[in-house]
Order: sequence, then structure tokens, then C-alpha cells
Amino acid sequence: MNVSLLGIPMDLGAGRRGVDMGPSALRNAHLATRLRELGHTVDDLGDIAVALPETLDKHMEAGLVFLDPIINACRDAAGRVAALPDGTFPLTLGGDHSVSMGTVTGNALRGNPHGVRSGLIWVDAHTDYNTPQSSPSGNIHGMPVAHLTGLGDPNLTGLGGGWHMRPEDIVMIGIRSVDARERALMQEAGILAYTMKEVDQRGITRIMDETLERLGGLERLHVSFDADALDPSICPGVGTPVPGGLTYREGHLLMELLSESGRVTSMDIVEVNPILDTRNQTAEVMVGMAASLLGQRIM
Repeated sequence: MNVSLLGIPMDLGAGRRGVDMGPSALRNAHLATRLRELGHTVDDLGDIAVALPETLDKHMEAGLVFLDPIINACRDAAGRVAALPDGTFPLTLGGDHSVSMGTVTGNALRGNPHGVRSGLIWVDAHTDYNTPQSSPSGNIHGMPVAHLTGLGDPNLTGLGGGWHMRPEDIVMIGIRSVDARERALMQEAGILAYTMKEVDQRGITRIMDETLERLGGLERLHVSFDADALDPSICPGVGTPVPGGLTYREGHLLMELLSESGRVTSMDIVEVNPILDTRNQTAEVMVGMAASLLGQRIM
């Protein structure tokens, strides 16, 4: 398989600095080498240009912090991903989770200017389903899924022209931190979210069976993996750690089962913050997760 790496070094959507260095941390953890050892061809496309927060006035526009430069970065990411040839597996490296508004859109638009119906597997401690009206902070990394489904600021919901995710095509896994108004929006939309309670009670294997059945028949499945989905004892280098997350083996099992399905066509790795990390541990763990999704096996 040909894997295309694209870095999106953006921390404009987050409340803490540092995830803009995530793409470099992942590369330094030998991401390309690990994938080549699995037999893949790896093409590193470098990073898209993202404005630095220090060069900008931090102000809120329509209830959103750094709205315009985030729009520019996500639009650029969507265009770069959409232009990749058929048969390519885009592996996009964040950056804060707001980058997914560009990457998910770009993957849906590849080969079709109107977009195709796609599934989204959101592995995260947070649902990121706030809108500008519901968000307590105005930080856009807590809002990408809502915007992908058409809720929120028109500039961010319009990145794909008329294309939007259908709520029934989204499954969230590892959830354990949801704002009250965000929860109401999620329930109204009908998005399926497996909290850590369900993970504990039902196990990853059953959850994956149900997820793949729910998303059956879709042309493309995109995995968006936030490092904070894993427990902070495993991935300390994240900006919004929440105790009680997925274990190391649960994360790998999730990726291995998705790999065995043969249905995943693209992936994000986001929210790796080297400033808060210990000897690049979080990046190394996330490289392992990507390797498991792309075919690494014990035997």
C-alpha cells in the first residue's frame, strides 16, 4: 500500500500550546520506518503552512478563537488530501483535533467533487460535538464533529461544499468527558458513542463488531485517533488528559480489528503534545497504533 503522510502543525484550536509539534514528534518516533518495515511505500508530503499564534491577535470571532487561520489550514488540508490519487492511504498528523474538519472532508472528496458517504470512527476521550453557542471556551478543537455534520459556523461547515457527515455514520469510542450542552446535541443527533463504561462492560471486540455492522456498506471509513483516548499513564503528552482511558492493549486490539476488516481508508493521529510528554513516549505509542492499523501483527 502507498501511505501518504501529511503534517498539519496547528495548535490554534486548542487551549494549550504544543500540539503543533506533534507531526515532528511522530516522525522522530520513526513512523515512516515502521510503516516501510510492514511493506508499505511511504511518501512524506511534509507539512501544510499554518499561522503561528504569536503572530495573531487572540480574539473571538462569532464565539470562536482563531477562526480565520483555522479555516485556512483546514481548507488547505482538505484540498491536499482530496488531490491524492486513488489507492493512497492518507495518514494525517496533527495538530489539534480541529484539523479533522479538513482531513475528514478531504478524504470524502477524493475522486468525487461532491463527496461520498463515509464513516467516521472517532477514538477520543471527548466527543468534540460542541458548537460556538454551546462551547464554554470557544476553542475549536472541541467542535470538529459538530461542524462535520453541518452544525456551527457556516465557514467551517462549508469546507466540503454541500457535503456533510451523516450522524448515523459516526461512531465514537473511549468517551469519558462530555459537556452538558454537548451531550444534549449528541443525543439529538443520534450519534453512537461508546463510553469507557461500555468498553469495560462489553469489551473492544463486541464494540468493533457492532461498529462495523452499523457502518456496513459505506465506501470509506476514516479513523480519527486522539492520543488522549488512551489512559494518561500510557500517553502523558496530551493537552487534555482524562483518567480512566483505553489501555495499551485495548488500543492495539481496536486498531488490529479495524485492520482485519480491510475497510479503513484513511487515518488521523492528533493531539500529541511533546511539551507535556516524557521522552517522546506518547508519539512512540501512537506510531505503534498506526502500525497496528496498517498491518502489524504479533504472529
